[in-house]
Amino acid sequence: QVQLVESGGGLVQAGGSLRLSCAASGRTLSSYWMGWFRQAPGKEREFVAGIIWSGGGTYYTDSVKGRFTISRDNAKNTVYLQMNSLKPEDTAVYYCNAVPPQSTGPGLWNWGQGTQVTVSS
Repeated sequence: QVQLVESGGGLVQAGGSLRLSCAASGRTLSSYWMGWFRQAPGKEREFVAGIIWSGGGTYYTDSVKGRFTISRDNAKNTVYLQMNSLKPEDTAVYYCNAVPPQSTGPGLWNWGQGTQVTVSS
């Protein structure tokens, strides 16, 4: 049973930065493409960023390109999301999950509890 634990969220002013982490237990992440997703109040969960199993390729939804960077450390079984130049519209609960190769979802495993990111204007 895979357990995903997201952390690193918080309250930040617009223009600020946060670094999210996603740690996995119960399965090695190194064979999987991984993605970050977010869900704002009243909205559906949406794909944010993805990374190939090796870390050698990344892709993003248009609204975060140039501001967010996804990375991974397979030795630590952890995936990261560096978020810079944050905007109020980035406010959401952020989740990670494995995804099918070259895709934006769906998540392959049970979702974790997520981590709340709140950006004030």
